[in-house]
Formats: sequence, C-alpha cells, structure tokens
Amino acid sequence: MFLYLVKRTIYAVPIALAVGFVCFMLVQIAPGDPINAIVPPDASQELLEQVRRDYGLDKPLPVQFGLWLMKVVQGDLGRSLATGRPVWDDLSSAIGNTLTLAVAASLIGFVLGCVLGGLAGTFRGSVLDRVAVTTAVAGVSVPHYWLGMVLVVIFSVQLNMLPAMGAGPGGSSDWAWDWEHLQHLVLPAVTLSVIPMGIVTRTVRGIVAEIMNQEFVTALRGKGLTRMAIFLHVVKNAAPNALAVMGLQLGYLMGGSILVETVFSWPGTGLLLNSAIFQRDLPVLQGTILVLAMFFVALNLCVDLVQTALDPRIKRA
Repeated sequence: MFLYLVKRTIYAVPIALAVGFVCFMLVQIAPGDPINAIVPPDASQELLEQVRRDYGLDKPLPVQFGLWLMKVVQGDLGRSLATGRPVWDDLSSAIGNTLTLAVAASLIGFVLGCVLGGLAGTFRGSVLDRVAVTTAVAGVSVPHYWLGMVLVVIFSVQLNMLPAMGAGPGGSSDWAWDWEHLQHLVLPAVTLSVIPMGIVTRTVRGIVAEIMNQEFVTALRGKGLTRMAIFLHVVKNAAPNALAVMGLQLGYLMGGSILVETVFSWPGTGLLLNSAIFQRDLPVLQGTILVLAMFFVALNLCVDLVQTALDPRIKRA
C-alpha cells in the first residue's frame, strides 16, 4: 500500500506539469488583453508597455511559463491583475466555500443515488425500478442553471422560504455552521446534486443487478440467509465500484459548479473563475484551474486507496 502511494504521488508530478502547461497556454491564447483590466481606457501606449513590463507580460511565452512555474513551486500563485491582492488570499476562501457546497451536494446525490440504485437493482422490472430509472435520467438531463433558476422562482420568490443569493445573511461570503447560513446552502446544494444523483443511481443499479445474478447470491439464498443479510453481502461487493464513481463525481462538482455558483452568487471557485474570465485576470484563472486539477488528482488517489482497503481482491502493483 505504501509503495503504491509513493508511486501514485510520483505520477502526479508530470500530471501537474501537464495541467499547468495546458491551463497556462489556454488562458494565454484566449482573446482579449489582460492589461485592459488594470489600466484606464484612455491609457497611453507608454503606460501600457510599462504595465506589461511590470507584470512580465512582455516576455516570450516559454519564459512566462517558466517564471510562473517557479513561483507556483514556491507556493506563490501571483497577484490578481484586477484587485492586486495575492491570488491565494482570494482562492483560499473560495475553495472552502466550494468544498462546503460540493460536499453537501455529494451527500444528497450519493445517498439518494445509492438508495434508488440499490432498490432498482434489487427489484428489477418493478414499478420502483422504472421510477428510479426515470428519476436518474431526468437528473442527468436537466441543466444545472435552469433548475437553479426554477428553484429560486419557486422557493425564494413565490414561497419566500429560502434565500437565493450569497453564502450568508446580506450576501455575506463568510461561511458559518448555523441555521442562517445553512438556509443559503439548501438551494445550490440541491441544484448541484441532481446530476451525481442520476449518475450514481444508474451505476449502482447496474452493479447491484449484476451481483444479484451471480452464483454466490443463489448460494446464500440456498443457505437460508435473510433478505437483509444477502443485501449486506451485495453492498459489500458493490461498494468499491460505487465508491470510484462517487469520488469522480465529487471531483467534477468541485470543478464544474461555475454555473450554479453564478446563479446563486455563491462565493466559491466557480464564481471566482467567472469573474476572472470576464476581467481577463490571468493569474486568478491559472491558479484556480491548477489548484482544482490537483484536488482532482489527490481525490482519485484517495479513492484508489479506499477501494483497496474495502476490497482485498484489488491488488495495486
């Protein structure tokens, strides 16, 4: 296990370099001039050139990438072109808010997906199976942003039950574990949970249905085990594959919540990326994308390790 952990950590280094290079180049070739975000519209050409030299944007792209990579290795993600603050200062609070939202959405989606998928796989062909499959397809098909706006109209505008914007009272960006802040979490978490719920439901249904057809389940029935005891054996065999899907979905929620966070003005990495895109804030874009990508790599490693612990049949070279 330790040797596998060391190998995967070493493998993450070239992945980090590749991700850093791709996100650096994609941001660089995007249309627009980042200098326009920090200089007045009537700035002279001399001022533009001076600002480019100050930020190192006058150097060739390979040199810019090398300098940026050296700073990243030292833990310096640069300074925002729009605000002048260190990127990490804005990114640290945004990551915390996005992680809170992603974990809440994951819990909702995973619990509902496992329950619906498990029941559908156990009672294949029944009404319950058809309801679960229909719910899963609807969850995967519904666009995030559309569902978010519908929930805002229903629960915030018409029923006035839940707040629609921000992470706290008055549009606050600071999170706290109290009822006022939890109310702001409900709508974006439910909105973000529908796609992983649908994916987990379909995955768990297929896994459970396949396991129920295996010979050991027939042998367990022949021994006279109760339905609950057989179900626990099925759950144990289905857990590693289901866990892999859940881990991937959590990673997708961390990096794919930009539309939901924009709809609900949730102060996370999605809203930060959205603002940086419109402001052409290169350091914020590059730093946020790199951190989210590294989180995804680390999450995959954790899922692999947990899979191995749950199922000794999985051998890691």
